[in-house]
Amino acid sequence: MNLYLQMSVYDKYEPVIGLEVHIQLLTKSKAYSSDSTEYGSLPNTNVSVITLGHPGTLPRANKRTVEFAVRLGIACNCNITRENQYARKNYFYPDMPKGYQITQDKTPICTGGWIELPAPLNPPKGGKPESGAHTNIPPSGGGGAKRINLTRIHWEEDSGKSMHDQDPENTLIDLNRAGVPLLEMVSEPEIASGEEAYKYLTEVRKLVRYLDICDGNMEEGSLRCDANISVRLKGVKEFGKRVEVKNMNSIRNVQKAIDHEIKRLIDLAERKEDFEQETRSFDATTGTTFSMRSKEQAHDYRYFPEPDLQPVLVEQNYIDEVRKNLPPLPDALFKKYTKEFGLSDYDAGVLTDTKEIALYFEKLVSHTSNYKQASNWVTGSVKSYLNEKAVEIDQFPLSTEQLSELIKIVEDGKVSHSAASQKIFPALVVDPKKSPIKIAEEMNLIQESDSGSLTEFAKQAIAKYPEKVAEYKTGKVGLIGLFMGEVMKLSKGKADPKIANQIVKEMLDKN
Repeated sequence: MNLYLQMSVYDKYEPVIGLEVHIQLLTKSKAYSSDSTEYGSLPNTNVSVITLGHPGTLPRANKRTVEFAVRLGIACNCNITRENQYARKNYFYPDMPKGYQITQDKTPICTGGWIELPAPLNPPKGGKPESGAHTNIPPSGGGGAKRINLTRIHWEEDSGKSMHDQDPENTLIDLNRAGVPLLEMVSEPEIASGEEAYKYLTEVRKLVRYLDICDGNMEEGSLRCDANISVRLKGVKEFGKRVEVKNMNSIRNVQKAIDHEIKRLIDLAERKEDFEQETRSFDATTGTTFSMRSKEQAHDYRYFPEPDLQPVLVEQNYIDEVRKNLPPLPDALFKKYTKEFGLSDYDAGVLTDTKEIALYFEKLVSHTSNYKQASNWVTGSVKSYLNEKAVEIDQFPLSTEQLSELIKIVEDGKVSHSAASQKIFPALVVDPKKSPIKIAEEMNLIQESDSGSLTEFAKQAIAKYPEKVAEYKTGKVGLIGLFMGEVMKLSKGKADPKIANQIVKEMLDKN
């Protein structure tokens, strides 16, 4: 009864969540200088007088930032702004040596667009999800559950990093990250739960990886997320007072922080306790949030046009050129695999979960048209090998040509699928210089397809069970499995099942 009452209290409210995602771009140099962006360099080594904001220095825009922004905008179905102004966002903080960030204010490079959240998919009946596969997170296009609209995407430069745990008495500053180019993606406040936020961020990370604009590593800070959260009674249109939560270093922690904050805000509302609009931080060890600063004390950033950089004009022919050179995207691949190849939503979801697996599969199907078997091998044996060895697909020892040969000898009936998966495949990954057919011959796994030999085996099997032959005649056709088992035993497992089954059936029907 208490559980029911507790659930009914929380059910009275609906969360309203918007996410700001900072996407660190995979450029070799910084946004406005030639300083390196290499991660892991010694502190304060990737800096110059431009990064440090020395008087008399001038920024120079990195063209790749514009290209990457247009890539992301096209992929998210955004409107691309033609005339893009640079702006200064003025504030003082120790890790911003210039005293301002170069960003965009009134003319974001991308407006509108959306991220489509996928509907949960379960593996086929009788099947098990592959270890490590995001089975509940298929790509966009798989019967999307919800579309989250975007407000804007704009470019800006990153700040440096303040480290509070390196020295017991002092905060240390590393300026290597200062000036690294970012794209900030701002969603509309349309996310309704921590689970939806998880799916949204998973789709964003997948997309930026497919686009080759960001590695999506939240642990290293190349993908960061701030969550704006409020709650309101269901049916109320006005937004409640919101809080912003920062410092979440994984997608799962974003979900945990949001879930915690939703409960905290509802508890405050139920107790009729007022609270300040504030910025909070997430503590991963306790799964709770704590106050950092009040929003009432937020800076007036005094945006104004950046005087040292000319506006960037993005013409339609430039957009068309970027669009033409886009890599395959998960949404298009998902539709191709389900509609053209006839694969299930689940299989297509696993294949497009990561770009590297999708590209391996794309190359594989250029050598075979047996799409279902190609999918089964990649989602089954190949992914199992990768998980077991804890390696990525680029370290997988078999080329797509070799795997297609293995598919072909099974398809041609030269070896059984069980022999291929349980014996030939393990031997092949150990010695990938050999061909699948050579290994099959060495291991004596070539199937018996000679009709004369198989007919003799079938005669012996049928003669062994005369009473079962009579039962078969009365309509118990399932007994053919008994005779097939005997044939496989007599042939020591080398009988071609298709041919043997046909011979057994013909002989039983004649008796």
